Amino acid sequence: MRFERGLRNRNARVGRPCHYGSASPRLLKISFEKESEVEIPISFAPQGESGGTNHAYRILCLLIVGAFLLTGCNFAPRYQRPTTPAPAAFKELTPESEKQVDGWKTAEPNDNALRGKWWEIFNDPQLNALEDQVNISNQTVAAAVANFFAARAVVKQSRSQFFPTVSADPSVSRSRQSGARSSTFAGGRTTTDILLPIDASWEPDFWGRVRNTTKASHLEAQATLADLENARITVQSELAVDYLQIRAADAQEKLLNDAVVAYAESLRLTQVRHDTGIASDQDVAQAEIQMNSTAAQATDIGIQRAQFEHAIAVLIGKAPADFSIPPLPLEDKPIAVPFGVPSALLERRPDIAAAERRVAEANARIGVARAAYFPTVTLSASAGSESSSTVNLFSGPALVWSLGAAAAQTIFDAGNKFAITEQTKAQYQGLVANYRQTVLSAFQDVEDNLVALRLLSQEIQQEDVAVAASQRYLNLANDRYKLGIDSYLNVITAQTTLLGNQRTAVTLRLNQMNASVQLIKAVGGGWSGDLTKGK
Repeated sequence: MRFERGLRNRNARVGRPCHYGSASPRLLKISFEKESEVEIPISFAPQGESGGTNHAYRILCLLIVGAFLLTGCNFAPRYQRPTTPAPAAFKELTPESEKQVDGWKTAEPNDNALRGKWWEIFNDPQLNALEDQVNISNQTVAAAVANFFAARAVVKQSRSQFFPTVSADPSVSRSRQSGARSSTFAGGRTTTDILLPIDASWEPDFWGRVRNTTKASHLEAQATLADLENARITVQSELAVDYLQIRAADAQEKLLNDAVVAYAESLRLTQVRHDTGIASDQDVAQAEIQMNSTAAQATDIGIQRAQFEHAIAVLIGKAPADFSIPPLPLEDKPIAVPFGVPSALLERRPDIAAAERRVAEANARIGVARAAYFPTVTLSASAGSESSSTVNLFSGPALVWSLGAAAAQTIFDAGNKFAITEQTKAQYQGLVANYRQTVLSAFQDVEDNLVALRLLSQEIQQEDVAVAASQRYLNLANDRYKLGIDSYLNVITAQTTLLGNQRTAVTLRLNQMNASVQLIKAVGGGWSGDLTKGK
């Protein structure tokens, strides 16, 4: 269906003129096909009506139509954030249980303590320098930044649909008509046609399709920004964990090297005792085995350390060959990790924010699907000049213009639009479920690391007691061996016990540090929860 009014255009159908000062109705010609035309009265002016009244009437109609064009309809459901279960407090670390945590108590609920560079609470300058490089050189973060900029560009693309499209299609043609046809007027005549048109078309957003598409794109951009922050926090925490693994490896290697030195001294003394006839060959062999097996373990630690060092090099965007970290044992630095209350997770964690924004996006997509049930209206206009020569191209008679409106409506699609709408509704429900699962997983992450911190503190205290007892056991075994009371096998057993407990103590402290990093990640790291950059 096409509505059109034109002044001069070879393809335009001109309607009957309106008589504003008579009782005759104003007519709008609606042309469906070449052979079918319907004239519909669009207004009546009584006899003797003044021109001012007609002018006011036209202004009123324009205001009504303009308001309709600006507001239109919105078929998206009213959005509300999905409800999720949020306990009043965390289960695994309460004020009562803080007394059980040795040095790893929680701070006062204060998110500001984790804003920005959260890793600085470990007071390690080298870790600080490495973390600063992640935001600049990590390729995973760079890819997430590119995805965010792409999503922002989609928002701009969606907003462009609010405005008309203007195009120009100038053309020059020269043609000669056949002179052999008797019906041809001025047969054999050559003509030139120069056309300079400017065309504009606009689809008013009557049903909210453009608005909901733009809103959905904007929400996706916000979700992509949250994805960026989640990628950044993930890489930062991964770097911190790898760095702590290296420091723990350095501590383990120091323990093993110190043990090798001690075992070498034991081997020397045993060899002296053997040379004097006090110790047997078996004692010497056992001392050699103990020293060499421990040296092999120290060498194996070097493999693990090198692999973590290579991983850090990749995280900061460098080739492993161009990066190294000097050895430095792990230091036991108890820190207080602020974590707030469970409901704060809904605002702090970027993965939760991304999931919630995608739920809102799916809600807007339902409005886009519902808008497809209604006709698409397109307003078009064209103006320009047409002439057979450039001399008269810009003269008054060469002016051509046309105005038109078209509406398109699908009559039968075998349930296609209904299926699309049902699909968007199902996608919305699926994203709601994903959002709730993300929230529950976040609560689990926090609780897991809180219980790890609480119980690791007790385990470290118990292990420290075991290390002290192992040292006392070794001292007694050495004394009894030197007095000839026990065999060298008891010394080896005591040495193995002490070294095992010392290495276990280092591992427990590493697990404690890792749990603190994972807890910081679980509560959102240094992200402020601001998604305004996605606009």
